[in-house]
Amino acid sequence: MDAFEKEREVALSLVKDAGELTLRYFGKDIDVETKADDSPVTVADRGAEALIREGLQKTFPDDGILGEEHGEQKGSSGRRWIIDPIDGTQSFIRGVPFYGTLLALEVGENVPLGLMGFPALSMNLWAVQGQGAWRDDQRIGVSPVDRLKEATVLTTDASPGHFGTEAGAFQRILEACGRQRGWGDCYGYALVAMGQAEAMFDPILAPWDCAPMLPILEEAGGVFVDWQGNRTIHGLSGIAMNGSLRDEIFGLLA
Repeated sequence: MDAFEKEREVALSLVKDAGELTLRYFGKDIDVETKADDSPVTVADRGAEALIREGLQKTFPDDGILGEEHGEQKGSSGRRWIIDPIDGTQSFIRGVPFYGTLLALEVGENVPLGLMGFPALSMNLWAVQGQGAWRDDQRIGVSPVDRLKEATVLTTDASPGHFGTEAGAFQRILEACGRQRGWGDCYGYALVAMGQAEAMFDPILAPWDCAPMLPILEEAGGVFVDWQGNRTIHGLSGIAMNGSLRDEIFGLLA
């Protein structure tokens, strides 16, 4: 049996089931609440996370769980599942199909398994370290573009206020790249992993926003780091790119 095969099978099933739950509300007029951090949340977010948590607790009762909507549950195994039931809630509530359900397994400082489900697109991305990155049953990889002037750069929010002290650095990226688009949240990272864009920038990220990106990007031949260049999901920021552009990008960010 391949490493983490059971975990992958269970996680993929839960991501698909949670995605089906979100589709019951997608495109419908539903109540939207505002959380303490001013981000939106719906019954679909909470229900999808509860579904995933219940499945994980049943199958892996000793593992910890960290979810965006229902907080942290400590475990005893040294492993922790990280959940974002709807990444891109703003897209979800406006009927835009580019939202995703994110799930990853953290073991110590490593993230050996990650999944991104896009229920409205009938698409699932997943990776296990050492086993490649996949879009359903098709292997995926980053693009071969090796010059920023030919690259497509993505971000969730390009406003200077969103980038704060990094606004000047990101402006240099925009001026140097071939084109920029606003395919944000997890969908932007999926496009980089599938070779359909070259880089994705987010100056503000929680661990549940980016946990699957680390294994998926790396197994696709790319890179996921924080804005300081650290390989981590806890840097509170994130950059995904194909490896060929790393030196040029960090030269401009410096």
